[in-house]
Amino acid sequence: MIQDTLFGADFSQYNARTKDSLSCWNPDSLGFNLIEHLLLRICGCGRPGAVLVFLTGWDDIISLKDKLQAHPVLGDGTRTLLLPCHGSMSSEEQKLIFCHPPYGVRKIVLATNIAETSITIDDVVFVIDCGKAKETSYDALNNTPRLLPSWISKVSAKQRRGRAGRVQPGECYHLYPRCVYDAFADYQLPEILRTPLQSLCLQIKSLKIRDISDFLSQALISPEKLAVQNAIEYLKIIGALDESEDLTVLGRYLTMLPMEPKLGKMVILGAIFKCLDPILTVVAGLSVRDPFVTPFDKKEQAEAAKAQFSQGYSDHLALVRAYEGWKAAGNGFYGFNYCWINFLSFQSMKAIDSLRVEFYSLLKDTGLVDSDPTAYNILSNDEHLIRAVICYGLYPGICSIVYNQKTLLLKTMEDGNVRLNYSSVNARQSLIPYPWLVFSEKFKVNSVFLRDSTAVSDSMLILFGGSITRGDLGRGHLKMLGGYLEFFMDGAVAELYIRLRDELDKFIHTKLVNPKIDVNSYRELLSALRLVVSDDPSSGRFVLVSGCSSSSAAAPAAAAVQEQKTIAAPNCSAGENTKGELQTLMTRAGYGFPSYKTVQLNDLRFQSTVDVNGTTITGKACSNKKLAEKDAAGQALAWLLGEDGAKHGVGRISALLTKRKKDH
Repeated sequence: MIQDTLFGADFSQYNARTKDSLSCWNPDSLGFNLIEHLLLRICGCGRPGAVLVFLTGWDDIISLKDKLQAHPVLGDGTRTLLLPCHGSMSSEEQKLIFCHPPYGVRKIVLATNIAETSITIDDVVFVIDCGKAKETSYDALNNTPRLLPSWISKVSAKQRRGRAGRVQPGECYHLYPRCVYDAFADYQLPEILRTPLQSLCLQIKSLKIRDISDFLSQALISPEKLAVQNAIEYLKIIGALDESEDLTVLGRYLTMLPMEPKLGKMVILGAIFKCLDPILTVVAGLSVRDPFVTPFDKKEQAEAAKAQFSQGYSDHLALVRAYEGWKAAGNGFYGFNYCWINFLSFQSMKAIDSLRVEFYSLLKDTGLVDSDPTAYNILSNDEHLIRAVICYGLYPGICSIVYNQKTLLLKTMEDGNVRLNYSSVNARQSLIPYPWLVFSEKFKVNSVFLRDSTAVSDSMLILFGGSITRGDLGRGHLKMLGGYLEFFMDGAVAELYIRLRDELDKFIHTKLVNPKIDVNSYRELLSALRLVVSDDPSSGRFVLVSGCSSSSAAAPAAAAVQEQKTIAAPNCSAGENTKGELQTLMTRAGYGFPSYKTVQLNDLRFQSTVDVNGTTITGKACSNKKLAEKDAAGQALAWLLGEDGAKHGVGRISALLTKRKKDH
């Protein structure tokens, strides 16, 4: 859009020097050199006053600060004071930007759009506006929130200009041409178009509205149909809606809790399983700003302080330990000192403490708890059970841990390779002795990042994740998420998991229907569940884990995969889990995962192509992305295995295996 604007702009009224400058302007770059020259000009003008520079994010703030500190004038501490301003900074650090510098020192604040409306720095006289900000948007096609730099709106540009001279005359420098400003949207994109819609859809159902999609299509600004479909599918997966899109018993409870559905699920199960206290801390912590702060000049000390809470490969359990330490220290001076020593935000800790009380009160209103909190914390010291409850709430936010020689790789079903946010306690681990991570949220910058994760075992995922079904590769084959997740084990063990899961689902449903029921009558079931999740060796028998092909349980299943594919080849395109079957076939042959590319056609249908070891195969057009990828996988299986189920297919698979041996 901006490129088209520049191409069609008329610069004939400008002189040659201005035209030359505009020809060098790059809309994809923030122009640190230009900012540096402009700051030098301001510092040399003799007029006092602070400078506020609007940048897109923390990385840009740090990069520009490093560049300016290397400058002989702008980096001279006797002449300038460089201060960052970002939402992740502690309140104590942010307070520095409001202090007036010594006489003769120019204060330069490098800020994100937090300085547009949230704060007012009274001595700012000069504003430099880069014209961009990191804004959350929602990619419905990939079902992923994105946090990417984008051009601001005209309203935001006016807000930034208004930061100059709030109490005295000021100057604002916009680092973009007038024609680009004219192309800005008048206002920011409405939130309904920028965020996932799970909570909204749940509240719509609480109003007894039959058709969610039809209701939202009548909004003044209606969201994408695919975004609504994703939200409805998510609510079905977590058990809040049934197949008819009606509220389930769990869904009705979730509508009474003013929090994200996944957090509501976690709180409900924490109350049922009598480990409520740590779960309330986790849910409250995920509802406020991250209490762990990382000062710019004390990053290593802050990471070391957080590491002392991080035993157990869990950001959520680290938060619980940090809160318990703060609570033990007290809410006064000792509590403040505890936060200072451990690089914690005192305000965030107080907010967590307040929310815990509020959430308990809301649970009391639902009838799940009474006025005696001790009765619901009998098992609050069972770390394995707490992990399982966290898994129950955060599912289907699941990520597999794969080891490629000495490298730890993380993969989700929708995104492939992902990375952990730098602040995660697991981001610094070279070895995580669990096969899975459940995560609170994901977002896309350049790569997809996961925020706040907890490592869980196979048993925790099978018993406390989504619904499980029997696979078609023998008694020891279990599937989850429609076959995206597959487990291979001894048949008797698989039957035990299925029986336990059925009993667990019945128990939760019974407890929700009748909150007053005595859970002691289910003592044997609860003991069995605790025993299974605590004794799991966390070996990881998921099809994507590289070690599974060498395990005794997976080897017969792998052979059965090859045999069954040959027999069932003519119907593979219509199979229940063609993506899982193709993935299994390729990984068992020693190849990487098939990669999919999906496009939306003019008729709003989706068509996917899959790359199978260098061969591209295109599927049929389907109504949604998931079906398009499944069809492409089916076409690939049909090609690999041959339409006759034996003659051509065996030859192609043999060629794959032969090539693998040559490669090694």
